[in-house]
Amino acid sequence: MRKLERRYADTLQIVSVHSPKFPTERETENLRQAILRLRIEHPVLNDADFKYWQTFGARAWPTLYFIDPRGNVIGIHEGELTEDMAAPLIEGWLVEYEAEQILTRKDLGLVRETGRDSALSFPGKVAWDDASGRLVVSDSNNDRIIVADIDGNVSQVIGGSEAGFTDGSASEARFNQPQGVEVFGDYVFVADNENHALRRIDLRDGSVTTIAGTGEQARMMPSGEPATRTALSSPWDVAVHDGDLYIAMAGIHQIWRMPLGDQVGDASYIGPWGGSGREGIVDGPRMQSELAQVSGLAPGPSGLAFADSESSGVREISWDPDGRTTTFIGKTGQGGLFHFGDADGGRSVAKLQHPLDVARVGDELYVADTFNHKIKQVFPLTENVNTLVGERGAALGSFSELQLDEPGGLTNGPGRSLLVADTNNHRIVHLDLESRQGREIVLKFP
Repeated sequence: MRKLERRYADTLQIVSVHSPKFPTERETENLRQAILRLRIEHPVLNDADFKYWQTFGARAWPTLYFIDPRGNVIGIHEGELTEDMAAPLIEGWLVEYEAEQILTRKDLGLVRETGRDSALSFPGKVAWDDASGRLVVSDSNNDRIIVADIDGNVSQVIGGSEAGFTDGSASEARFNQPQGVEVFGDYVFVADNENHALRRIDLRDGSVTTIAGTGEQARMMPSGEPATRTALSSPWDVAVHDGDLYIAMAGIHQIWRMPLGDQVGDASYIGPWGGSGREGIVDGPRMQSELAQVSGLAPGPSGLAFADSESSGVREISWDPDGRTTTFIGKTGQGGLFHFGDADGGRSVAKLQHPLDVARVGDELYVADTFNHKIKQVFPLTENVNTLVGERGAALGSFSELQLDEPGGLTNGPGRSLLVADTNNHRIVHLDLESRQGREIVLKFP
């Protein structure tokens, strides 16, 4: 949509009608935060009661309605629509309405709200490397990657100043809403979400190289082209296991794999490893199973655990050659995409709401229960869930007092600890599992 509204800035007015799936999305303040996080530049209506959804007869998210200057619906499209698909339609209509002299170029005089001034802006993910003591933060809305230590002393800033898709030195490189980060030796792999690309940072000099993706969103399955000529779709997280890079390909409901090779990321192959591409929550052989907007990855001894956000589930694909997908938390089969809530307990009663990340601390598995503003512990063997910390707010201190606001990133920290990208609070929180205390890691720039 952003490309279309900029291309036709004086003739096309986009209005988003937000008809929420999740309870948290019904609250206007949460919607406001999402508008700021997504940098939406047009009016958004909160259709919390589905009044406009029903009036227009919508059946799917998203549904696009094209309305002419007279107020008549002249086109409907269900699903995502690329600029290349929409432009010929729009240009044809513009020619017609210009000829009829009913097209207006009047400025509506709308003023976009800007976010608050803070060191971080909606940080999406966080990574920790024990060997080097490096903390890596995906400062998503500032379009940059920050490298620091556990005390917040910043040593490197890569990218920033504006969104873009440029390789080069730390100051020259540009990202667009980066999400998942993974430290691997002297490198950081980045899921560059809005660029639909994977980037590699060389920490020795801060340089950035694109290792997969074309900058355009994929609309079909890969055709065997080299990784840098293969289009990706909204990569949301990355994880390294046994010489391979795994990618949460949220836009097409799959997990992809890319062998790192001797050159650490200069691979000729990238492609699906788990998920059929059909959105759902169906277990079974990994390539036949159905996933739903995979958003966070956590490798472990038995398999790759993942946060399946649209099914509000925590699931795992086993490492064995005939790998299978298993659901720990969530309802498989029909109705599973609408099984969500906030409840601890066994699988029959436990509910999450749009989790965006998972992390392992030893044999323990944790989940960022994003729309419930909580971190929860998952027990795969017993399929139980217990709340560790959280309710909506910004308080720090003991686990019983600590508050979060839509945490989107979670990883293991030094010792027995967790690091949280507390996205809507614009901060990184360190959770000490021994002392059961939480503190903000305040970044200190040189």
